[in-house]
Amino acid sequence: MNAAEVRRRIEAALPGARVEVRSDDNVHFEATVVASQFEGLRTLKRHQLVYAALGAAMGGEIHALSLDTPTPAEAAARAAG
Repeated sequence: MNAAEVRRRIEAALPGARVEVRSDDNVHFEATVVASQFEGLRTLKRHQLVYAALGAAMGGEIHALSLDTPTPAEAAARAAG
């Protein structure tokens, strides 16, 4: 599993999402997923949507995944400072 494959799987499950994935070792990953599907959801539910996209790879090929899951409005507010 590599960062590009993780990104591809998340994008397939969350159409229209902006996804950035980083990894130094292809086992531990950091991802930022900006998706309108997160509107009205708590952080736990947002993370569960991403975990579902990765399926059995979680806990297997993907040992750890650190997530940042803002909505587009939240991401825009951060960028505006």
